Amino acid sequence: MIQLQNIQLLRGGQSLLKDAQLSLHAGQSYGLVGRNGAGKTSLFKLLLGELQPDAGEVQLPPSLRLAHMAQELGDISRTAIDHVLDGDQPFRQAETAIAKAQQEEDDHALARAWADYDQLSGYTALNRAQQLLQGLGFAEADWEQPVASFSGGWRVRLNLAQALMCPSDLLLLDEPTNHLDLDATMWLEAWLKNYPGTLLLISHDRDFLDQVVATIVHLQQQQLTCYRGNYASFERQKAERMAQQQSMFDKQQAEIAHIESFIRRFKAKASKAKQAQGRVKALERMELIAPAYADSPFSFRFPEFAQTSSNLITLNQVSVGYKQPLLKANLSVLQDSRIALLGPNGAGKSSFIKTLVGDVPTLAGQIVTGEHLKIGYFAQHQLQALDLQANGLLHLQRLKPQASEQELRNFLGSFGWQGERVFEPVKNFSGGEKVRLALAMIALQKPNLLLLDEPTNHLDLEARHALTRALQEYQGAILVISHDRHLLRQVVDQYWLVADGQITAYEGDLDSYQQQLQQMVQQQAKARQAANKANRETDKDNRLTAQDRKQQKREEAAQRAQLRPLKKQLAALEEKLDKSQALMAELEQQLTDPNLYTDEQKQQLRTLLDSQAKATQEAAELEEKWLLCQEQLEQLESQLAS
Repeated sequence: MIQLQNIQLLRGGQSLLKDAQLSLHAGQSYGLVGRNGAGKTSLFKLLLGELQPDAGEVQLPPSLRLAHMAQELGDISRTAIDHVLDGDQPFRQAETAIAKAQQEEDDHALARAWADYDQLSGYTALNRAQQLLQGLGFAEADWEQPVASFSGGWRVRLNLAQALMCPSDLLLLDEPTNHLDLDATMWLEAWLKNYPGTLLLISHDRDFLDQVVATIVHLQQQQLTCYRGNYASFERQKAERMAQQQSMFDKQQAEIAHIESFIRRFKAKASKAKQAQGRVKALERMELIAPAYADSPFSFRFPEFAQTSSNLITLNQVSVGYKQPLLKANLSVLQDSRIALLGPNGAGKSSFIKTLVGDVPTLAGQIVTGEHLKIGYFAQHQLQALDLQANGLLHLQRLKPQASEQELRNFLGSFGWQGERVFEPVKNFSGGEKVRLALAMIALQKPNLLLLDEPTNHLDLEARHALTRALQEYQGAILVISHDRHLLRQVVDQYWLVADGQITAYEGDLDSYQQQLQQMVQQQAKARQAANKANRETDKDNRLTAQDRKQQKREEAAQRAQLRPLKKQLAALEEKLDKSQALMAELEQQLTDPNLYTDEQKQQLRTLLDSQAKATQEAAELEEKWLLCQEQLEQLESQLAS
């Protein structure tokens, strides 16, 4: 168990945590949420040892293996696949030990090094690294490219892959989906569901949290509060708690008003002065209940446009690309269209939107636009085009010089800038603040078609909620690329699939698309495993000499003798695994009892959670042993068959 006890943390004169408590149980998954600047990343640094608490204690198990996404890249001349493999340091150390023993011709050390290599699943390391790269959207041709050849967002993906490659008991991930597309986000979600260790995740993606975590840790008012369940459950519990808190606050305020009234009336009277003084001391001792704070600082809105066209854009056999055709389309965007683009990374989704905007010319075909078409375009590269020296108010004044300052200040206020903050220069803005300013600039121009390329990147949960509400109320057409499935489910009603050089209407929903994606990934993984196996066998055959062939025959005879005990071992492991899974199911059923989550049953709950964590770990170990045994058996059978 990982425990934070009475933690106080100060940063830059600001108190982020005060007497905060947190317990993380082995094998459980946690989502850390809270407003930007509340201290979520600083909490990660506490666990990593990069920060020390100003008071309190951080208790970590002595042999804890911890993995997290690095901020730096190290040697950028290394290939992508080597960078990912570097995440498994024990594997790299075993490789080094083997090379050293071979160089020194130390047979004993070599045997020990190969045994360690086998124990560390070294034979599957390359395949695991390839799966990570493929899942995160890297084409096979990119695996051998140097890290230096990738852009910033892709380098972040490489560091994420390296963190996932690292054997760990605790995995810390800070906004891992920020630079991922929808396909990669869905893949990461599935990977994390199978992660056997303790996961602590910072994310502003509601659907991602709902699917991955089982407990929400809310950082608010310098405290850490745990809510059992996913993010949707957290929202319900928080609303109930706030309603109860508001009721308690109202009652306390009535009690305070009554006491103060008594003090005012009788403090001057000698017969009542002692009682009045007692009331004063009672007020001083009273622990004040904070009023529930539920209002968001954001109320995004896209003002109604003056006019529109029934058919905003028509694509007639349009060919999209830069120098060579990438996509072909024959579709229409109507005045009430609400469309999301689906498809793998690199298929051309962003290029298609750039073509609609006019940034990329068509290679063939015709784009017919409506008479009153007015586009509002958002993409991440536009954030770099903001004037760093100008403030938010000046950006809006340049777009609408005839508007009064107060009108523009009110408009900026709905996007999160109140008071003197409207005069703060853009150079001081965070990524999320730049996104909000870009969205405000688009909204001010009253477009009747919004083209949005990943608009939720860098936005926190409250800002994403405000954007979702604004898009729901928006009267125009929408064409969006986003990995935020909650936004897509709430805003769009039509999907276009960008794949295999075509843009076509997709008849399914997000769930069916995810199932289709998972099946494709599994098929690719099987094909790659088969190819890796064939390559190893080919290399082995090419190295064989006449003497090697005699030795091979002796080894094959020994391998045939090994089949029987391996099959017996496999059956025994299957029996143990069935029992372990039955125990996990029983514990999971017990944990659904709501009576467990009372103060009286706290010890029983802790015991059950510890038992669940132990059972999960045991099941993971048994499954790993079973997979290793199965792989050994398949290898022997394959070798004998060949």
